[in-house]
Amino acid sequence: MDNNEKLSAFAGLVQRSLLSGGLVNVVFHSPVSGCDALKAKGTVKTIAGKPVLQVETSLTEGRVTHENLGEGEIVSVLPKQFDVFRKADLTDKNGTASVMISKKGAVTLLEKGKIGTAVNVSAEESGENRGNDREKSRLLTGKEEFLIALGVADKNGRIHDKKQAKFRQICRFSEYIAEAAVKLKPDGELYVCDLCCGKSYLSFAAYHVLTAVLGRQVKMSCVDLKKSVIDYCADIAKQAGMDGMDFICGDINEFVPLRTPDLVISLHACDIATDIVLNFAVRHHADAILSTPCCHHQMNREMDCPTLSFIAERPVLRQKLADAATDALRLLMLDAAGYKTDATEFIDPEDTPKNIMLRAHRRKNWREDSREAADRRERYRAAYFFMYGKYPD
Repeated sequence: MDNNEKLSAFAGLVQRSLLSGGLVNVVFHSPVSGCDALKAKGTVKTIAGKPVLQVETSLTEGRVTHENLGEGEIVSVLPKQFDVFRKADLTDKNGTASVMISKKGAVTLLEKGKIGTAVNVSAEESGENRGNDREKSRLLTGKEEFLIALGVADKNGRIHDKKQAKFRQICRFSEYIAEAAVKLKPDGELYVCDLCCGKSYLSFAAYHVLTAVLGRQVKMSCVDLKKSVIDYCADIAKQAGMDGMDFICGDINEFVPLRTPDLVISLHACDIATDIVLNFAVRHHADAILSTPCCHHQMNREMDCPTLSFIAERPVLRQKLADAATDALRLLMLDAAGYKTDATEFIDPEDTPKNIMLRAHRRKNWREDSREAADRRERYRAAYFFMYGKYPD
């Protein structure tokens, strides 16, 4: 295929994914130089009873545009996005596809899994009965037993007004789970660890998406120090029939997993608890990590970086610096341990200010004794020394 044919083929995959009900999202990124577009994201909407691809484009100065593409328009219109963006990623419930355009214009198309394979979801879950007044097509409907038991929704599946932000958070996390699952082993039981699970809103969502939506067998260990919370969550799991979930009261420093985790998750673990979670994942060779940090007190207290004192001497700016630098160092640590990493916005900042999602997937064929590994370790050590004035233990 020539370059144009590859771009059309990618649009065809998006169309097939939409029609099958398996489309999670398609994201266009890496804009060309001088363009005022930052990113474009396509999700499923239902208008006049028919599914459409709604493409939301984020522009500079906080501007946003929307374009609705019917199934017959996707193949002809969607490739025009590549006039603006150099990369695109399609996430389907049964596969992924990516496009990369080099500086010389060469197009690479990668496809994995069975994109467009019919999925076993109800009309409501697939978005067939959802109108354009809904925020987006979601993996959750509100009628899930665990959402009702947790008090997020009433017995009819209506989301309580005071829980709307929480529901959006749960739905967005569900999308991250679906995206991460594509890169996990395709067969056999998945083992998931949720450390500092708290009330386990996201634990239940992850379990539901992996089992009820994606059809995987799952064993899940959820760990937290508060016995009352653990007992409460265990009762919710029983009510919802989620018998693959175990709730464990204990210190995450002392937790011993059943086996190598396929996925480690953590939401808003406080301060160095996030570091404990990430180190746990690395130590036990987890295949994937999803972590949203909470507060960043340690660096605020201990940073020793004269070069950045013009920022650090202002308390408000010092905290923002500590937030960003702490998470950047965490990603460098994971890079050095053999993971491919990124940071992304978890949910709208208006819903929660703790809004950064750290994502990591273990690299295949990673060698600790390689030159690349040594370079990554040295980069992490140098950055740590720059911020703290000392090397990591």
